Amino acid sequence: MINNKIVVLSGAGISAESGIKTFRDADGLWEGHDVMQVASPQGWEADQELVLEFYNQRRKQALSAKPNQGHTIIADLEKDFEVTVITQNVDNLHEKAGSTKVIHLHGELFKSQSCVNPQLIYDVEGWELKTGDVCELGAQLRPAIVWFGEPVPLMDIAINITQTADIFIVVGTSLQVYPAAGLLEYVVDSTPKFIIDPNMPEIYQRENLHLIEKGGGEGMQQVRSLLQELLSQTSNS
Repeated sequence: MINNKIVVLSGAGISAESGIKTFRDADGLWEGHDVMQVASPQGWEADQELVLEFYNQRRKQALSAKPNQGHTIIADLEKDFEVTVITQNVDNLHEKAGSTKVIHLHGELFKSQSCVNPQLIYDVEGWELKTGDVCELGAQLRPAIVWFGEPVPLMDIAINITQTADIFIVVGTSLQVYPAAGLLEYVVDSTPKFIIDPNMPEIYQRENLHLIEKGGGEGMQQVRSLLQELLSQTSNS
């Protein structure tokens, strides 16, 4: 019987195929802004209007973005496997594609949170979050994004899920952003690990590691074919 728990770690590369800009361009800027201006507590303190408008534009862009082949294949794997997606992405393209278990390590673009109590989370209707939008305590709402210098609250949950994986797939991330990149260290040695990246990062050789130098959609297509072969072999044995 084939083991059936798949854990997918996804990053900006998979969303880039849907037209969503990766977090950091080659010049270190994001849509013309230094990331610390728009993705840090210090940036928020310095200019809330700038930060709110920046994420409003990201939401506007994400609303029109559609899942690509990579997202769709990951969602389709739920027909044969128990699949959990751990994503560094803040967009909702995995959910749009049909994935039902998605953990957003770095927060969610279409949610806001209270500035005084981060446990107070609200859905953002449409694309706009404005100055004067407040939580039930009367405090300004901010994007529910994990900014630079802030702890990653769902990291422990992600580690626990990773440790139970029967198959681990990495797609769209160069494994350079920590702590998310460290999840690979928690995968059991005997677990098959598929890493999809057109520019393969330097990774220490380890047991059961399969490197696929392709983009997200094409790479996921190859992984799906390999998994279908396994299912076929299991059903015929």
